[in-house]
Amino acid sequence: MNAEIISVGTELLLGTSTNTDARDVSLALAELGINVYWHTVVGDNPARLTECLYRARNRADLIVTTGGLGPTCDDLTKQTIARAFGRELYFDTEAADTIRAWFSDKNRPFTENNLSQAWLPEGCTVLPNDCGTAPGCIFEAEGITVIMLPGPPRELNAMLQGYVLPWLRERSGQTIRSHMVRMFGVGESQMEEKLRDLMDGANPTVAPYAKLGECLARVTAKADTEAQCEALTAPVVEEICRRMGDVVYGIDSPSLEHRVLELLAEKKMTFASAESCTGGLVSQRITAIPGASNWFRGGVNVYTEDAKTILLGIKPSFIQEHGVVSAAVAGKMARRVRKRLKADLAVGITGWAGPDGEDVGLVYVALAAKGECYVRRLQLGAHTDRERIRTVAAHNAFDMARRFLTGLDI
Repeated sequence: MNAEIISVGTELLLGTSTNTDARDVSLALAELGINVYWHTVVGDNPARLTECLYRARNRADLIVTTGGLGPTCDDLTKQTIARAFGRELYFDTEAADTIRAWFSDKNRPFTENNLSQAWLPEGCTVLPNDCGTAPGCIFEAEGITVIMLPGPPRELNAMLQGYVLPWLRERSGQTIRSHMVRMFGVGESQMEEKLRDLMDGANPTVAPYAKLGECLARVTAKADTEAQCEALTAPVVEEICRRMGDVVYGIDSPSLEHRVLELLAEKKMTFASAESCTGGLVSQRITAIPGASNWFRGGVNVYTEDAKTILLGIKPSFIQEHGVVSAAVAGKMARRVRKRLKADLAVGITGWAGPDGEDVGLVYVALAAKGECYVRRLQLGAHTDRERIRTVAAHNAFDMARRFLTGLDI
C-alpha cells in the first residue's frame, strides 16, 4: 500500500506552526510496512485542497489528511473531501452528543458552531476523539482508503494509536513487526556503507534514518504470526549489531537517556550533572522519564563563572588559569557536583554555544566516577546553531555515561 499525507493548514505554510503531524503519521505507517511516498501541505483553501486530492487519488492507495476538522469557518477539509469523492455529509447525532458532553464535562461554554464537527461523510467509520471535540473518520471509495485526522498533535496521536492503526492492522491480513537499532557515534554515510547490502532485502526490510546527533536502522518484517516476524527480524538485528559494534546503544530504546537510566537502575548507581552551555538540558531530558528520581540525584545550571564558584566552589583563579571552556574546568565541574550531590557518576559540560566568539562549537564534556575522570573535547563547528551544539553535547554526556556503565572505552 502506498500512502500520501496531506496536511491542511495555512499556518503550516506560513511557518507559524511546525508540521509534526506528517512526521508522526509517517512513523506510524512505517510500523505497518506502508510506504509513504508523498507529503503535501496545503492552506485552508477548498480549491487548492481539491487539486491536491485529485493528484493524490491518481498515485496513492491511502490518503491521510491532517487538520481542518474544527468548528471555524476555515475548517473545510471534510466538506472538500466528501465533494471530491462524491459523498454526501450526514449529521451524526452520537458525535454531536459527544461534543456537547465534552463541553459540559470541562465546564466550558458551548456554542452551536461546534456541531459542524458532527457532519461526516456517508458510509464512513467514525474515529472518536478522546482528547478533543472533532471526530475523525475513514471511508473507502474507488479503491482508495481516505483517513481524516484532526490537526492538534495530541488529538491526532491519540486517534492514530487508539483507532487508526488497529483498523489498518485488522485489514492488512498480516502481522507486521519492527525493531529499531539505535546508534550514537557514527555518521549516516558510515552506517549506510556498512549496512548497504542489508537494505536490499524485501522481507525483512532495513531502513536507515538520521536524527540530530544519532542514527537509526529500522528492521521490519511481515508474516502470518508475531513469532514468524521475530524469526525474520532477529538475525538481521543481530547482524546490524555485529557490524556496527559498540556504537549501538539499544534495541527499541526510546533514547540515550532512557538507556542510561536503565543501566543506572541495573547497577543501582546514581547520577548528577553540572551544566554550563547546555543550560540544564541533561537534567531536563533525564527528569522527563518517569522514575528518574530513583537514580538521578540532581543537577546544577552553572552558566556563569560566578555560578561555578558559588555553587561548586571552583576558585576564580583556577578558571582564569585554565579558561572557563577547558578540559580542566569541565572535569572539576563533574567531580565537584558528584561529591556535593553524593552521586556515583556525574557529568560536567562547558562550551561555547555561540553565535559570537572565536571558539563557537568548542565543548568539553567530562564524566567523573570514584577516582576517575574522563573528558571529551568536541569541535562542533563555528557555523553550527546553538540548538545543535547543546543537543550534541548532551548526547555525548549520556553516551559517556552509557559506555562507562557497560564497561566500554570512553
